[in-house]
Amino acid sequence: MLELFDGLREVNTASLLLRLVMAMLFGGLIGMERGRKRRGAGFRTYMLVCVGAALTMILGQYQGQMLATRWSDLSASTDVVRYGAQVINGVGFLGAGTVIVTGRQEVKGLTTAACLWASACAGLAIGAGFYECVLLGLVLIFLCVRLLPILEAHLVEHSKNINIYVEFTPLDHIDEIIGCIKAQNVQIYDVDIDWGNKTNAPHPSALFTLRMRVRKPHSALIAAISELDCIRKIDEV
Repeated sequence: MLELFDGLREVNTASLLLRLVMAMLFGGLIGMERGRKRRGAGFRTYMLVCVGAALTMILGQYQGQMLATRWSDLSASTDVVRYGAQVINGVGFLGAGTVIVTGRQEVKGLTTAACLWASACAGLAIGAGFYECVLLGLVLIFLCVRLLPILEAHLVEHSKNINIYVEFTPLDHIDEIIGCIKAQNVQIYDVDIDWGNKTNAPHPSALFTLRMRVRKPHSALIAAISELDCIRKIDEV
C-alpha cells in the first residue's frame, strides 16, 4: 500500500506540485477555523507558514540529493534535519507574537500559537514526502481545533475552579461582593483588586480565584453575583 507513494517521495515536478498544494490546503484548513473565530493569525498566515515549512524541507532534500549526485565533487556537506530544526525555532517567535495577557490577567492566543506550530510541523512532513503522517495529522489537528472545544467548554463549565473578573462601584462595596460569593457556598482562594483611576480604569475591579464546594454550572454563580446593584460588569476568565 505504501509503495504507491514511492515515486512521489522523490524530488520531481509531480512530487513538488503535490507537496506544495497539500501544504497550502492543510495550512488553509487550520487557518480558516482560526479565522472564523476572529483570531489574530488566520487563513493566509497558516497557509504561508505551512507552505514555507514545506519549501524548507524540500530544499534540504534537494540539496542532499544534489550533493550525492551532481555536486559530489564538492567538499561541501549538508544536514537535511537542520532545516526542520530552524523552522521550529523560527515559528516559535511567530507564535509568541500571537500570545497576549489582557488587563484582566487573562492569557489569549495560546491555541493560535500552538496551531501555527502544528501547521509548521505538518509542512515539514509534507515537504519530506511523509504523506501517510500528514493525512493522519490533518484529521487529528482538525479534531483538536474544531470538535474538542465543545468537550472542553463542557468540562470548564462544570469545573469546581473558576476565575471571575468583576467591575463594580462604589469602592466600598467590595465587602458586599465577597459576602455574596461566600453565600453561594464558594471558597475564595485569592482576590486581586485594582482600585481604578480616572484614565485607563475609571472603575474599581477585582479578579477572584474561586473553588465551589458543590459542583454546579458557573453561569448560576455569575448570575447570583450580577444581581448586586453595585456590579457594572462581570465575566468568567
